[in-house]
Parts: sequence; structure tokens; C-alpha cells
Amino acid sequence: MLKPHVTMACIVHCKGKFLFVEEIEYGKRTLNQPAGHLEENESILEGASRELYEETGIRAEMQSLVKIYQWHAPRSQKDYLRFVFAVELEEWLDITPHDADITQGFWLTLEEFKDYIQQEGQCARNPLVIEALQDYLKGESYPLDILTVFND
Repeated sequence: MLKPHVTMACIVHCKGKFLFVEEIEYGKRTLNQPAGHLEENESILEGASRELYEETGIRAEMQSLVKIYQWHAPRSQKDYLRFVFAVELEEWLDITPHDADITQGFWLTLEEFKDYIQQEGQCARNPLVIEALQDYLKGESYPLDILTVFND
């Protein structure tokens, strides 16, 4: 029986730039959207907000669901369900990571992101990072009420 890892990611956009966090993985500086794993007793939306705060110090409400992605990571041989949310901010906010795995954060245009990941020793965390950005830029999104939490 497949038991995928459930993760949430936040595409945070402001004035033509996107928020990325940098961490070291497999010896490379990698860029990702603020993202992480769902924890016990939290909803997917709560998890997304928590990860955004932990990795950037920014508190913001998710505004829409961009897409849900299923991915098999070839290197780790793990399966993931990744819920990607959109947040639109009016002003760039300072990035102050509270997660020790995050080395720094950046506000980058799509072109600056692509330039970053082409440099030697640098990459995107996984192919879903760019895929989700492209879907966001195409205007793909769904209202948050598509997600329902049942508590018995």
C-alpha cells in the first residue's frame, strides 16, 4: 500500500517577484518555495501557514490552491502529494527564517530564479518548484473551500 508524504508549498508573489528559500541538499544550494511536511493534528492549510512562517518569518493567509501534484522522487524513492497554495502580497516583506535548514531567502523574478538554478552547485529543490510557478503564471487556481477538514 502506497503511503505518500504529504507536503505543502507556498507560491508567494509580490510586485513581479517570488519568494524562495535556500537550503543545502545533497551538497548543492537549492531553491524551493517555502514548503514542508504535514504534521499530526493539523490541516493542510494550517501546515502551509506554519511552514511559511517557520521558513521565512512571514505570516500570511493562503488565498487559493494552485494545484495538487503527485511525484515520485527518484533519488530518495519516496512518493509525495504536494499541495501548492498562492499568496499575493502588496509589499515585499523581510525574510527571517526560523528553520535551521534554511540558509536564506530571496525575492526573485522567474528569470532570476532560472539564472540561479543554472549556476554550478545550485539547483531547484525538485521539478515541482518550476512546474508550480508555471501553473501559477498560467492563472491556474482553485478556491480554498475545495478543501474540507472533517473532525469526528
